[in-house]
Amino acid sequence: MFGFSLMEIVAGLPGLIIAMVIHEYAHARTAVALGDFTPKMMGRLTLNPVAHIDPIGLIMLLLVRFGWAKPVMINPNNFKNPRRDDILVSLAGPLSNLVMAFLALVVLLITYQMGAVTPGSKLVLQLIIEYNIGFAIFNLIPLPPLDGSHVLVQLLPRDLAWKFRSLERYSLLILIVLLMTPALSYIFIPCRTLIYQVFFAILRPFFF
Repeated sequence: MFGFSLMEIVAGLPGLIIAMVIHEYAHARTAVALGDFTPKMMGRLTLNPVAHIDPIGLIMLLLVRFGWAKPVMINPNNFKNPRRDDILVSLAGPLSNLVMAFLALVVLLITYQMGAVTPGSKLVLQLIIEYNIGFAIFNLIPLPPLDGSHVLVQLLPRDLAWKFRSLERYSLLILIVLLMTPALSYIFIPCRTLIYQVFFAILRPFFF
């Protein structure tokens, strides 16, 4: 998912920070908009990276391709429609990453057409795109405590949802297995390809 070279680590740092901050801020903003002010009271309704980034999680993400940000705490009891609104809050993070990836692609194409892109800026923008797409796909995996699992729990009947939540005790082990095997590539490669196809289909009339 992420590169290991020193150049990629340095150039990828802005992309990783942006992906983490945008993702968590979108969760917080959506929760507050739907009536739960818990994120605001906990200081998470901000784009300040300090409020969202877990330093150890960021370092782990840079070095071993697996990391984390500070999760945004919400109280679904404050929502008017708890099941629907929890789904919306969960989807807000991955969707914000896709929007950020799309905007970075637009900037890359504009600067390329203007002849203003440099090798350094090209690499930074490419990594912003890649990391945000990667964040979106990864967080939509239906495995606790990822966003995809929150969506699935709310869609399942309550008895099945309770059984599914019990998987959380094994989630770290499952994630390690996924990261150490080619299993994730069977998810990431087709999903990333589809996302790029959608992006370029939207942009083709303007740039191609």
